[in-house]
Amino acid sequence: MLKSFYNETLIEAGLDEAGRGCLAGPVVAAAVILPKYYEHQLLNDSKQLTKKQREILRVDIMRDALAYQIAEVSNQEIDEINILKASMKAMHLATDKLTIRPEHLLIDGNRFPNYPLIPHTCIVKGDSKFMSIAAASILAKTYRDDLMEGLAKEFPEYGWEKNAGYPTVKHRQAIKEFGVTVHHRLTFRFER
Repeated sequence: MLKSFYNETLIEAGLDEAGRGCLAGPVVAAAVILPKYYEHQLLNDSKQLTKKQREILRVDIMRDALAYQIAEVSNQEIDEINILKASMKAMHLATDKLTIRPEHLLIDGNRFPNYPLIPHTCIVKGDSKFMSIAAASILAKTYRDDLMEGLAKEFPEYGWEKNAGYPTVKHRQAIKEFGVTVHHRLTFRFER
């Protein structure tokens, strides 16, 4: 069972990103502040859920959260600053946009550049331990999946509606056959 908070007395925002290991598209992050004793039987790490479950949860999270925001950093900026910095920037941008100022940030992962005047705690596999991080993982993933499905209509050869820009065999084969698009990250190695 996921924990509903790390510190009972602080307003906490959970942060996570989606699309870090992709060959195409932006990296997307979400920040979510849930009610302190929030409960949801289905809520879990987005990778442990089906697409249908994520869609149900997305609606519930957007309805129930005290505040949430989603931000993206483009593939061009990923190429300029690198994927790690872009992921962290997306998390900072999502936090910037929150309508409620959190007093503590819960980060999925093991590193995070300090956010001005808000302490944070990094939690490895945090999306399978804390509800707010799991909620952020779901919002980031569903937003990004929708974005990549839209781009797949323009570039159907790459299978983005199924692989979301991740390096599947079909995606790599399409790059070999058709080359890269304006949505590909040029700093990634495509032959593996």
